Amino acid sequence: MDIDEFKLHNLGMDKNKFGRIYSFVDFGNVNYWYERDERDENGEVLREGEKLVVDIEKLCDFTKLFSDHARFYFGMDTKNKKSIYIIKKARACFDQTVTKPIQRIKHYLTGKDLSDNTRTVGQDNDGKYVYIPKCNFDVEIVVDTFRLIDRFDTFCLYSGDSDFAYLLEFLRRKKKQIILFSAGYVSCDLREKAGLNINAQNIKKYITFIKQKPRLFGARF
Repeated sequence: MDIDEFKLHNLGMDKNKFGRIYSFVDFGNVNYWYERDERDENGEVLREGEKLVVDIEKLCDFTKLFSDHARFYFGMDTKNKKSIYIIKKARACFDQTVTKPIQRIKHYLTGKDLSDNTRTVGQDNDGKYVYIPKCNFDVEIVVDTFRLIDRFDTFCLYSGDSDFAYLLEFLRRKKKQIILFSAGYVSCDLREKAGLNINAQNIKKYITFIKQKPRLFGARF
C-alpha cells in the first residue's frame, strides 16, 4: 500500500467500493473550515498571528487521489486580488472551475463584531458596517449534478450546507453513493444521507498551510 492509498484507507475510502467518483467543491464553504482552528496539522497550538488556510493546489491534489472528475465553485470579485488568485489557481488545477460575480451584503457591527472584525469598516447614519461577500452555488451544483449524473457512481460533496439535503436524498433514490466532507456542526438531515462522512479535521494535514494573519484591517474571505 503506497502513501496515497494509505491516506484514503484511513478515511474509509475504497475506490473499489465507490466506483466512479465525481467531486463537487463548494469553496465558499470550504474556505471557512479552519477559520477558528487553533491547532496545526500535527495538533500543535498555532503561534500568535498564525492561521490555517486551505491551499488550492493541495486541495486539488487530494481530491484527485480518488476522483475521476473534480469541480470547483467559487465567486469572482474583480476588485479583490485574492479572489482572482483563487480562481486562477483553481482553473489551473481542477477539471472544471465554475464562477460568477460576488454580491456584497452590508452588515452592521455590534460590540463583539467590532472587536473580532478584520474587514474594512465603513460608517453611515445607522452605524459601523462591513460588506460581507455572498455568492451561493447551490443551483449551479444541482444543475451540474443532474447533467452529469450518468457519468458517476458516487457523488462527493465538499460542503456542510443543509440546503443540499434534498439533492442527496434524490441521489440516494437514484442508487448513487454519497461522500460528504464537512466541518463544524452539520445537520442530521444532511449527514444521514451520506454513506461516508469525513470531518474536515481529518484532512487538514493534506489541504492546508499556515499563514501569518494580516496586521491591518482589510478584505478577507
